[in-house]
Amino acid sequence: MVQGLPAADGARRLTVAKVRDPNVARFPVTGLSAWGRVRRAAWLYRRCLGAQLRAVLEYEADFWILVVAAILSQCLGLVFIGAIFRRLPSIDGWHMWDVMLIYAMVFFAEGLGSLFAEGTWRISVFVNRGELDRILVRPFSPLLQVMSSDLGTNGLGNIGLGSVLIVLAALHSSIHWSLVSVASAIVLIGSGIAVKFGISLASNCTAFWLKSPTARVAMTLHQLGDLCRYPITVYSVALRAVLLTALPFAFVSFVPASALLHQGRYWWAGWFTPLVAVYVVAGGIWMFRKGLVLYEGTGN
Repeated sequence: MVQGLPAADGARRLTVAKVRDPNVARFPVTGLSAWGRVRRAAWLYRRCLGAQLRAVLEYEADFWILVVAAILSQCLGLVFIGAIFRRLPSIDGWHMWDVMLIYAMVFFAEGLGSLFAEGTWRISVFVNRGELDRILVRPFSPLLQVMSSDLGTNGLGNIGLGSVLIVLAALHSSIHWSLVSVASAIVLIGSGIAVKFGISLASNCTAFWLKSPTARVAMTLHQLGDLCRYPITVYSVALRAVLLTALPFAFVSFVPASALLHQGRYWWAGWFTPLVAVYVVAGGIWMFRKGLVLYEGTGN
C-alpha cells in the first residue's frame, strides 16, 4: 500500500505504483525510437509471460504433474522407435539415432511454442467471445498480447527432454563437430522452430474466417505435422510433396536433420530452411493482421 493514500483509492495507488516503476519511465507509450519500441515490446511480453508463470505456479503440484506428463508422453514415442530398431537395423538408410534426432527436433520446437506462444491456440476463443476488443485498445502489439495470454507448462518437459535427446543424437551421429557445424546446427534448429511457429500461427488465424469456436483446423494440421517425427522418405511422393511445400512441416525436423547429417536425397534442401522460416513466419503475421481487419467483435 502506498503511504499517504486511502486504501479505497485503488486507481490513484495504481498510478503512483506505475510512476515509481523505473521501467515505465524508460519505456513510455510515445516518443520512442524504433529500437526503443522493440525493447518496450520485449519488456511487456516478458512481463506478461511472467504473470502467467506466477499464476501457474500458484498450483505447484499441477505444474509438476503437467511437466512430468509431457516427458512421459514423449517417452512412449521413444519406446516405439526403440522397438522398431530392435527388429530393423535401419529405415530407408536412417539409423536409430538419426531418427531420434528428427523426433527430438519436433517436440523441442513444440515445447518452445507451448512455452512462449501458447496463446496463439486461443485465437478462436478470442474471436468468438469478442475478447480481442480489450487487446486492440492497449498500446501493445496485439500479436504479442495473444502469444503471452497463456503458458503451456508441458512445454518445459518437451524442451528438457528434447534438448537431452538432441545432444545425445548429435554425439552418436557421424557429424564432425567444429565451430561451423555448431553454428549451422543452431541456425537450422532455430529456423525449424520458426517454421513450426509460423505454421501454428497461420493455422490458428483461420478462426478469423471460419468463426469456429475451437481450433479444429490448427489441431488437424498439428496432427499432420506429427508425420515429420520420422523420415518422410517412407511416405508416398504426394504426401512428401505436401510436407515439403504446401505445409512445410518437413522443414521443422527432417530437412534440417538431413542437412546436418548430410544424409538422404533432401539434405541440400536443409540450407533453404532459414528462407522457408522467414516466408512462413511472415505469412502467419500477415494472416493475423488481415484477420484483425476482418474482426468485428461480438456486439452486446
